[in-house]
Amino acid sequence: MRLTVRHATTYTYEPPADRCALRLRLYPSVFASQRVLTWTVSVNGQTIPALMTTASGDRESIWTNTGAGAEVAIVAEGEVETEDTAGVVRGLKDAIRPQVYLRPTPLTEADKKIEALAGAVTGVKPLERMHALFNAVADAIEYKPASTTSSTTAAQALKAGRGVCQDHAHVFISAARCLRVPARYVVGYLLAQDTKLTETHAWAEAWVPEIGWVGFDSANRLCPTDRYVRLGSGLDAAEAAPIRGNVSGNHEERLSASVDISPTAGQSQSQNQGEIQSQTQQ
Repeated sequence: MRLTVRHATTYTYEPPADRCALRLRLYPSVFASQRVLTWTVSVNGQTIPALMTTASGDRESIWTNTGAGAEVAIVAEGEVETEDTAGVVRGLKDAIRPQVYLRPTPLTEADKKIEALAGAVTGVKPLERMHALFNAVADAIEYKPASTTSSTTAAQALKAGRGVCQDHAHVFISAARCLRVPARYVVGYLLAQDTKLTETHAWAEAWVPEIGWVGFDSANRLCPTDRYVRLGSGLDAAEAAPIRGNVSGNHEERLSASVDISPTAGQSQSQNQGEIQSQTQQ
């Protein structure tokens, strides 16, 4: 499927910011089932090309400005061609050993309840266990918009029994690591059913022997299809955030962000049903 995406993020500062430095991970991944046809990232109208490819295969850049002013407007847009491979990620130039993704973080540290969730997972083969796990996470956490924040941990979300896609991903990752399965957090875009306007979306990837990295979206009980556009990954949401930065000055910051995603003209949408429109914007 060919998907056209426009992701706009605006930060406003009162009083105006003195200096701003941003790390931008707004460049879609390039691998066997995802090809970038056209893509540009701009900040306040200035085109920012990708500066480097990280060891995880993600492309990123840095933007800095002295006297950033009252507004910083970031736009990422272009066209991406995707294929449905049942979530299997092949051909990504990832030089990091999978075992690195066994490391816990403050957002994904397991407690006894997460350990119990992991311990109850059944399945003879590793792939079967990961499918059972993402369904168990979906059963345990009700999708409820605005019920958590970016600082909510996996343990807190599971205890509350509600959350958004970030929480589903964090709990899946934490439980998978309890099972000694490397797992990482992924951020990107989702063409949700019957709507054009969405926000960024989050899911997880687990390392399955003899297959490699496989995506699991517990919020939708679905392995990523051709309706997903992958941006990048990390140990958790904080590391994988598409935009991170530092701003100098004593000011109040306001954020607005939106994603418009649709099939490129002349294509029909795939028939997958029930995807949830979700958020994770850092």
